[in-house]
Amino acid sequence: MRFAFIGDIVGKQAIGMVADLLPNLRQQHCLDVVVANAENAYNGSGLSPGQYQRLIDSGVDLITLGDHAYKKREIYSILESGGNIVRPANFPKAAPGKGWATFVLPDGRSLTVISLLGRVFMRPVDCPFLMADAILAGLPEDRGTVLVDFHAETTSDMQVMGHYLNGRVSAVLGTHTHVTTADEKIMKGGTAFQCDVGMTGPHSGVIGRDARQVTKTALTFQPTSFNVADGEMELHATIVETDDQTHKAILIERLVALPVNVA
Repeated sequence: MRFAFIGDIVGKQAIGMVADLLPNLRQQHCLDVVVANAENAYNGSGLSPGQYQRLIDSGVDLITLGDHAYKKREIYSILESGGNIVRPANFPKAAPGKGWATFVLPDGRSLTVISLLGRVFMRPVDCPFLMADAILAGLPEDRGTVLVDFHAETTSDMQVMGHYLNGRVSAVLGTHTHVTTADEKIMKGGTAFQCDVGMTGPHSGVIGRDARQVTKTALTFQPTSFNVADGEMELHATIVETDDQTHKAILIERLVALPVNVA
């Protein structure tokens, strides 16, 4: 199986870029499944129902969210009813939505995606390590390919999760920092790992936001609305290929794609 995980989608322009690029990317890279983190799609924070539907219509098979999962209340009903969107599994049990979902291909192969939130410099949540144990224990023995989206703040937190799940899942790929890390590798247990797959959106700003507004607040401490930046759009993703028998990773590579109107 070959799947791509698209890093944090920031802003409506980024959604349009995904819709424009994805059909060709799926064909060019022989992708069986496409997963995307879209928790920053709505003006940099949250996801609206319309944006969710556009991503699905454009060819995204499964969507993950993170600490901004509930910024748009309108998404609650989709979180509860949709089988192709997940929020962090270590949120409270009463939180809307589910923490993992399985996408089944027509040929019977499957990709299970688990979303987990880190705890270092993040909001208080249940232990992501114990939650991963609980979810894996509840999956069938022949669970197919398993991807963990670890939405965390620090690279050390992400590395700990990679080692903790090494050999038990197909891939542990990080999101949240919006900065692509160059540490992609396949661990000895057969788990593909990367601290952060990066950001899909405007790379001209500060992690997707207008650099002037962010700089003003940094220099003056005056509260400022951080609007999504303009210009220099890029799609960042990571491609993983797994063995169909063992479900262990056999390839991991970074992918950067530019809008079709950029030479």
